[in-house]
Amino acid sequence: MGRILLNFFYQKAMRSMALFVGQVRLIQAELTIFILIPIHQKQNYFCTFPVNLYGPRDNFDPESSHVIPALIKKCVDAISQPQPLPKPVITVWGTGKATREFLYVEDAAEGILLATERYNKSDPINLGAGFEISIKDLVELITKLTGFKGKIVWDTSKPDGQPRRMLDTSKAEKEFGFKSKTGWGCF
Repeated sequence: MGRILLNFFYQKAMRSMALFVGQVRLIQAELTIFILIPIHQKQNYFCTFPVNLYGPRDNFDPESSHVIPALIKKCVDAISQPQPLPKPVITVWGTGKATREFLYVEDAAEGILLATERYNKSDPINLGAGFEISIKDLVELITKLTGFKGKIVWDTSKPDGQPRRMLDTSKAEKEFGFKSKTGWGCF
């Protein structure tokens, strides 16, 4: 189960959902997708789709981590390793032009809790921050926050991936008042 979701997010969501144990069963279907199956016929089910998550207890394994923990690890490792060059170097895939949306795990848990309390429809619902950041800007932010002052090499032989990945989260705000509290300006 730890590989399916961030351990922190799973534990936080399960604590939040404990209030509803007598009313619904929580089934973890796929990566970051929760489905509530009704025990009583009068209840609806719903499915939330959070965007890319980040936060405490994230996966920093270089072979399987996602972009934010991977970049943090690269910067921290580059700073702490003796370098043959005058400045440490990190390599980042692509051009940096692609954009992504990220959601802090505690905001995601709050969104799922709000949905269980206030959302009584069976339509799927997106949870996200409501804004995106380019990979280039994300790299600049992470290098600043980690204190990395070395060289950034963009490996353009590697793919950027999808040019833009951002969900329409207006329905979550309209239906049950969810709006992410954590933004990039908080750093």
